Amino acid sequence: MSTKLATFGAGCFWGVEATFRQLTGVTATSVGYSGGHTKDPSYKDVCYSNTGHAEVVRVEFDSAKVSYPQLLQVFFENHDPTTLNRQGPDTGDQYRSVVFYHDEEQHQLALAMIKQLTADSTFSRPIVTQLEPAPAYYPAEDYHQQYLEKRGLSTCHL
Repeated sequence: MSTKLATFGAGCFWGVEATFRQLTGVTATSVGYSGGHTKDPSYKDVCYSNTGHAEVVRVEFDSAKVSYPQLLQVFFENHDPTTLNRQGPDTGDQYRSVVFYHDEEQHQLALAMIKQLTADSTFSRPIVTQLEPAPAYYPAEDYHQQYLEKRGLSTCHL
């Protein structure tokens, strides 16, 4: 098995994690914080203290069963990549649309996906998803992990 990592920020991490966990080839997920300047932040820090971190989902996947472009497709289909620092009713930079790539191949694949979605006019507004090298990742508190599953919910979309 060829296990790789992918890290995505697409708004509130609860629903994003639940979506990725359903995919064949995803071997593990974890929600957490990435992209900011505060070391080992808490949920409260990220929500109220201007840490610069995004709520993210780290996806461990078997690349023989699910490709990175397939993960990107799910990412873009399950949030609005045209809203800056906002997803639904949630606002703030912690809810930004961001792909934290783990290598240059992921970077190039994400660029190509954005270019294709733009050429296809998939969205009526420009895509504002940020592409950044994967920085330090801080797992969220345990009660956030698999939050929806623990409560018998499958989604938190409005």
